[in-house]
Amino acid sequence: MKTKALLVRIEGGVQGVGFRAWTLREAQSLGLAGWVCNEADGAVMAHIEGSEERVDRMLERLQFGPPGASVTKLSSEPAAPEAMESGFRISR
Repeated sequence: MKTKALLVRIEGGVQGVGFRAWTLREAQSLGLAGWVCNEADGAVMAHIEGSEERVDRMLERLQFGPPGASVTKLSSEPAAPEAMESGFRISR
């Protein structure tokens, strides 16, 4: 299995709506590893890694987020795999 890893920045109304907890649940349901955290400027950052197909599915889900979220911009860049052993977590 080829591992794909991305660093993703999600902007818009994404804090105060349960975005991190939702991201954790979605990532775990897809068997992904990585982390998600709030940024001081109101964005959410996530490092997601796993199979290419599952990472792509998560990226699609992040474009919408949980009910109550309003994603206005999503950007991603390749990242080095770092978390396959540790699962997915919410980072502070």
